[in-house]
Amino acid sequence: MARGDWRRLDESDVRVRPGKGTRPRSKRRPEHADAVPAMVVGVDRGRWTCAVEDDPARLVVAMRARELGRTPVVVGDQVGLVGDTSGQPDTLARIVRVEERRSVLRRTADDTDPFERVVVANAGQLVIVSALADPQPRRGFIDRCLVAAYAGGLEPLLCLTKSDLAPPDELLAAYAELDLPVVVTRSDQDPQELRARLVDRLSALIGHSGVGKSTLVNKLVPDAHRAVGVVSGVGKGRHTSTQTVALPLPEGGWAVDTPGIRSFGLAHITPDDIVAAFPDMKAMAEECPSGCGHLGAPEDPDCMLDDLVRTGEASPGRLASLRRLLASRSKLEEYD
Repeated sequence: MARGDWRRLDESDVRVRPGKGTRPRSKRRPEHADAVPAMVVGVDRGRWTCAVEDDPARLVVAMRARELGRTPVVVGDQVGLVGDTSGQPDTLARIVRVEERRSVLRRTADDTDPFERVVVANAGQLVIVSALADPQPRRGFIDRCLVAAYAGGLEPLLCLTKSDLAPPDELLAAYAELDLPVVVTRSDQDPQELRARLVDRLSALIGHSGVGKSTLVNKLVPDAHRAVGVVSGVGKGRHTSTQTVALPLPEGGWAVDTPGIRSFGLAHITPDDIVAAFPDMKAMAEECPSGCGHLGAPEDPDCMLDDLVRTGEASPGRLASLRRLLASRSKLEEYD
């Protein structure tokens, strides 16, 4: 064939070089069958401190494996580790797997913030710490913490501190209809009842600054300051933690200490999320009109929950307590 006589070419004469984007890529991730199970107990600046097999004596610093992308990993997460899991200085393991969460405590900065912050994963209960005096109790904040617990699958526990400064009766009466477990503590006594409720469980403690949460943590975990230092300093030892951290309890279990916070945004929670935590009202709520906020008249005049009171299936006080939580979620009452 004469050079340049392109009219006599056919497909067998053409060599096509495959483009870079045509090579098939496998989406299969490594199975990492040999990954070691661990629980995340601390997070700081792109490093995760993990307790191998939930053993507080086997702490390891890990990074997030590339194949996980930006998968969020928080305190309480059960993960799989590969690499160097010795926990020796200057060693680093890799988190290659995050197990499905059993519960999640979420919050937003405020009610207009669309970005959810996962505070703790897999906690069995949320201990809401409130002082009876100095500072005065903030019922709106307590209500919002209850809402977050119900929506996230945690069992709430109200812990009232500083009973040596003020009696708990009024606050106890406000939550009587919610069947909410409550423990009352004093600054000058050991919190034995609270301690018993935390044994062999992963419990998150939350509260405003000044309510006595740090005092409780120091009594529950006598070497709390040292334990925080160990969690923060394992590996390269450059961490200074003011973040959420899980501390091992001497009797067994973990207490997750969270930094004192001012507000608890609930932008991510719907009214139905809250009602779902009330089995005696959930079925009737499903009969409500679409978009019902379950607040009753005048906001929701056709709410079916009122029928439960009329038929005697729910007490007026219990429905009022539920609607107080709903009102707190919708910012109809102050929560600071």
